[in-house]
Amino acid sequence: MGKKIRVGIVGFGYMGEIRKQVVERNPRLELAGICDTNPAIKEKIKGCKLFSSFDKLIKSGVDAVFVCTPNFYSPDICIRSLNLGKHVFCEKPPGRNKQDVQNIIRAEINGLKLMFGFNHRFHPGILKAKAIIDNKRLGGIIGMRGVYGKSGGVNFLQSWRNDKRISGGGILLDQGIHMLDLFLYLCGDFEYVKCYTDNSFWKMELEDNAYVILKNSKGQSAVLHSSATLWKHTFRLDIMMEEGYLVVDGLLSKTGSYGREKIILGKRQFEDQTTAIGNPAEEVNYFDKDSSWDLEVDQFCDCIENNLPVTVSSSQDALKVMDVIEKAYRDAEIFSQTGVIP
Repeated sequence: MGKKIRVGIVGFGYMGEIRKQVVERNPRLELAGICDTNPAIKEKIKGCKLFSSFDKLIKSGVDAVFVCTPNFYSPDICIRSLNLGKHVFCEKPPGRNKQDVQNIIRAEINGLKLMFGFNHRFHPGILKAKAIIDNKRLGGIIGMRGVYGKSGGVNFLQSWRNDKRISGGGILLDQGIHMLDLFLYLCGDFEYVKCYTDNSFWKMELEDNAYVILKNSKGQSAVLHSSATLWKHTFRLDIMMEEGYLVVDGLLSKTGSYGREKIILGKRQFEDQTTAIGNPAEEVNYFDKDSSWDLEVDQFCDCIENNLPVTVSSSQDALKVMDVIEKAYRDAEIFSQTGVIP
């Protein structure tokens, strides 16, 4: 094995902790240290160097920076890292808006690798669905329907995620972005975007529910309900295809609250094939290990070590999904102000 890639992590919240674990168990990476302004985390990162500033972390000789900060800070850290010749892995959302991503892209230099943390692409259920779609086993995609929601929690209103200045958006940008990214990943671009947002329970500045309808030039449609009021954590992606359907239900997570991840495959059956029309036999595969965090970081390492272009979760992928979200928010704002569907 050649020289290890020296990594610095900026921000040690929920995602910073996950990335630390991923980096430490990857034999291709070496954790140089963590940058965070909170000195209290020193007790949580024993054996790992804590840097009080970004400049000190960079001067320690890192090759790559993992950006795990709130949306307000991420673009600037990405840009500064790229300008200093460092590879960058940035968590989602890639910023507060489309302009943030465009600013990052302007700093992207040939030879440096920039990847974003859309780890749902690497979940086992999605990987299997992608393989089935690509080999045309069930024909082409007709449309998709996604539900992704959580319960909020006792301290939900106090979270920085619900501060518009810092986050830029509510549940759609925070969590729904993953489902929108999967729509784009599995189906391609969507030119037509309609959206309605609501503040039905939490009564905060940002939306706690978003309903998004997408359509593309190929005639394919997708519908998303992104919610902070489902109370039962839910992930479900229905994919309607010409010869049948796929359902990815449940999501392997740290807490297990989204249920056991599985994929359901059903083949289209009309009355000339079965007496139970609309109730075809189903093939169900269950998954019990979430390797998504490790798989995406391995891909990042491959790009660095072999000088390969980033083709999955790239800056262009980030730009496309932020473009959809920006259109959705714009559409929802017009509707809220006029009461007329634009």
